Amino acid sequence: MNKILTKLSLLIFIFLMMIIVNNKIEANAEESNVNAVHIIDPNDNKVITTIIPQPYHIELDLPYFKSQVQLIVKKIANGSATKSGYSQKMILDRIDPATGTIIKGRPKMTLDEDSLIEKIMELSFTGGKVYLPIKISKSGYDENEAVSLGEVVLASYTTRFNPNRIGRSKNIELSATSINNVIVGSGDIFSFNDTVGPRDISAGYQEAPEFLQGKIVVGIGGGICQTSSTLFNAIDQLEVKILERHRHTRDIGYVPKGRDATVSFGGLDFSFQNTLGIPVLIKTYYSKYGSITVQIRTSKENEYMLRNLED
Repeated sequence: MNKILTKLSLLIFIFLMMIIVNNKIEANAEESNVNAVHIIDPNDNKVITTIIPQPYHIELDLPYFKSQVQLIVKKIANGSATKSGYSQKMILDRIDPATGTIIKGRPKMTLDEDSLIEKIMELSFTGGKVYLPIKISKSGYDENEAVSLGEVVLASYTTRFNPNRIGRSKNIELSATSINNVIVGSGDIFSFNDTVGPRDISAGYQEAPEFLQGKIVVGIGGGICQTSSTLFNAIDQLEVKILERHRHTRDIGYVPKGRDATVSFGGLDFSFQNTLGIPVLIKTYYSKYGSITVQIRTSKENEYMLRNLED
């Protein structure tokens, strides 16, 4: 009986010691995380990541610690292969040609990286929560005026192509449709690649001749540069800011020499910023007989304001 009591007492002692040790570990863990910085998504109040500074980092090697914080913030802003970042380009609104209603895009979202880094560094000594400083910029137009944006033609340009080249003609048609009825608000940035998207078979694009490093090759989407070049020659008649444009290495024939805008998805882009002070509407007209026209339109009221500003 005494042996049984002795074993039982020993088991109870071991059990109590395990509880004490576990509590000590948890206490140490909490103590070590006392300066943890929790970065929170302001949209749902959820913690997206936690930074736990080590004392030797912030006391002995602060520049190194800051460089690691910068990498973390950069990843939060730009995202990864599996997760979108919090800094995202604007997707411009467009008008549905069938119903006349607005098809909403997405506002521009910008993570203030410098502000976030500064706040994390401040809290690294005490710990705490920091909400992502996100700035949201909406398109620069009033939805109520969308219906009148097609009233007046501010600029227009037409190029021609051989309609018997079926693949190339189809690619021009698809890319022209992609930029048709896009609203470019005041201050907005238009990107051809972002608007048209990937030029692949799943999107209906076909094989056609195209220029690649000065040589004519057959590729999926050949011909879309005629759409981007026609758009450039239309919009360039107005006082907008051309942000990116590249020329072919050879003359391409459908526009005057040096007046082209070559593009490739994931690479060369044609983009501009609407600095007119008024919103505009991009209209495209594709003819199966071999022509594409791009018009830049706006409302009568906007045209009046634009002309007065120019004067």
